[in-house]
Amino acid sequence: QVELVESGGGSVQAGGSLTLSCAIPPYGKFCLAWFREPPGKEREGVAAIASDGAVIYAESVKGRFTISRDNNKNTLYLQMNMLKPEDTAMYYCAQGFNWIPPWARLDPSQYTYWGQGTQVTVSS
Repeated sequence: QVELVESGGGSVQAGGSLTLSCAIPPYGKFCLAWFREPPGKEREGVAAIASDGAVIYAESVKGRFTISRDNNKNTLYLQMNMLKPEDTAMYYCAQGFNWIPPWARLDPSQYTYWGQGTQVTVSS
């Protein structure tokens, strides 16, 4: 059983910053990602990081968000800067089970394990 636990969500004003954390299993060989689900919308990929460190971002967050993993601390991070009201969503971390090709790493159907989510609210 793989358990992922997110933390770090909260409320912030537009232009502010938040860092999300996700406790991950101590293996480090799988693709990890952050997804978000805005109110009334489908879950969408935000950023993903492979075991070799390769990263990919959604266009909407490029230049503002940074994904990273610390295998020594068994933690996945999402540093979010210059937050906008449209970033408001429930944020989830996820882990893949098999190797995921780069072009599919922001597709939620590619991921097997999910955390419970942490809410991020950005006010204007």
